[in-house]
Amino acid sequence: MEEVVYFCGWKAFKDRTKSLSENQEPESGREYTMFHGTHLKNAETIINKGFEPSKDGMLGPGVYVSRNIAKAKCYPKKTDNNDKVVFKLRVRVGKVKKIDYDNHPLQKSWHTSGYDCAWVPPKSNISAIKSGREEDCVWDPKRISVVDVACCVDDSKRRELRQMIHSKLKTEGCSLCHLDASDGHDVQPCWECQEDICPFQEKHVCKRELRERDTM
Repeated sequence: MEEVVYFCGWKAFKDRTKSLSENQEPESGREYTMFHGTHLKNAETIINKGFEPSKDGMLGPGVYVSRNIAKAKCYPKKTDNNDKVVFKLRVRVGKVKKIDYDNHPLQKSWHTSGYDCAWVPPKSNISAIKSGREEDCVWDPKRISVVDVACCVDDSKRRELRQMIHSKLKTEGCSLCHLDASDGHDVQPCWECQEDICPFQEKHVCKRELRERDTM
């Protein structure tokens, strides 16, 4: 007989800690609001297919994002504001590594050491960040969801992109509970098997418990 954990007996609510100030260190396993600036011509592809990770950078390969919208507005560099768009994102950071000085031993190899995200705090001792603003690098683009357009000079294009985003969120919903996840669902790992669980799903079959029963 399967061991089943039924979700009941608690009140689910939106986690208000998702919008950290840039000075606050992100907690591993949590979900936060961040921003990403890109070329307007790439916007529809990102909405429909997700982000393409950079092959390299200050923190190595990954998708570069920031909780500081002012930093996101600076990208892409040497690009006219009319050709830019800044996305508002929902990011599941996973396991986070703080990188706060030049030539950190894990500056570009944090992922191979088991981390999902690298975080550079504001006013760090990394010389490449002239602005001193906070920055993050996420290894797996599947941890990032586009939830809105934070900045776009072209009003009609902004409305068009927002409609695309909202339609996609409504259609796809949460992959775990299959409900509308436009406001964000606080997905957490199961305390036994570490599989992701959404507090809105009806039940969860713990794979670890099943494996242990099968070997008995």
